This record gives sequence, C-alpha cells and structure tokens, in this order.
Amino acid sequence: MGDKGQEAFIKEMQNRFDKKLREHEISVVEHWREQLAKVLIMKPEGVGALQTQIKKVSDMMNNRIMNIKRTQND
Repeated sequence: MGDKGQEAFIKEMQNRFDKKLREHEISVVEHWREQLAKVLIMKPEGVGALQTQIKKVSDMMNNRIMNIKRTQND
C-alpha cells in the first residue's frame, strides 16, 4: 500500500472513529436528558423533595463515571 493509500485509509478510519464517537456522545447526552426530564415531570412538594431527586440523578452519574473509570483501567 502506497503513501496515498495509507493516508486514505487513516483518514477513513479517523472519520469512522469520529462518527462513532459523536453517536456515542449523543446517546449519553440523551440518556441524561431523559433522567432530568423525569425530575422535571415530577411535582415535588418542596425544595427538599426536589433536592432528593437531583441527588439521585447526581449519584447515578457518579456511579456511571466510576464504572467507566474502573473498566478503563482493566
């Protein structure tokens, strides 16, 4: 494979990688948007109840980050 062939291959692989990364980022953001939408739909009876729901979402995000870091190190 010549230099031009290698460059084309690398460019194609980079494009595929970038596309896959964007798709993944979209799915992650959609997931968390859905979680926040659930909180918005709720009718909490006060600030305390709202804080509890926000804390749940925050804990879910923290757990997900920890899982990703753990699998990244394996």
